[in-house]
Amino acid sequence: MTPTDDVDPRKVRSRARLLDAAAALLKSGGVEAVTVEAVTRMSKVARTTLYRHFDSAMHLRAATLERLLPPVIETPPVGPLRDRLIELLSRQAEVVKGAPLQLTTLAWLATGTEHGEDGAALSSLRHRLLEQYRQPFDELLDTPEVRTQLGEFDLELALTQLVGPLVFAKLIGIGHTTPADCARIVDDFLAARAATA
Repeated sequence: MTPTDDVDPRKVRSRARLLDAAAALLKSGGVEAVTVEAVTRMSKVARTTLYRHFDSAMHLRAATLERLLPPVIETPPVGPLRDRLIELLSRQAEVVKGAPLQLTTLAWLATGTEHGEDGAALSSLRHRLLEQYRQPFDELLDTPEVRTQLGEFDLELALTQLVGPLVFAKLIGIGHTTPADCARIVDDFLAARAATA
């Protein structure tokens, strides 16, 4: 018997219904619309059942935001560093392009602090966001081969230099980042690394 064999399908269904209702409320009314009362009314799931799945409304909101985030993109497996970075950045640009601005902003804002009893829920959401945006770049850039090629550098700063322009363009509404834009961003990053190496 595997661990998944003893999962009660009713629990899975009730959690899914709660998250579906919370997601619909979030999309239509923002984070303030995701209340215990509204979610239980829309999902037709009892309040006591909701609290079996989520410790608080904040946990429910964090789980809803986490569920709505797109899947983690994969790191291109082979090729020259420049080509792999351009491909990875182009994939990330598509994710940013497709992400609803309100949802993305809410997710970023929700991870701003971890104070109080809801810190665990926010920490989980922060971890998911970091995984979403950082993991593929870490896999590509944090290798001995790349360190030899580019010299020592701060991975967080590198991520900011590469992904920052994509996010900024989305937030201020100046259009979508194209593959040609991604190539320019990567070339600027590599030129800056060559100048300091």
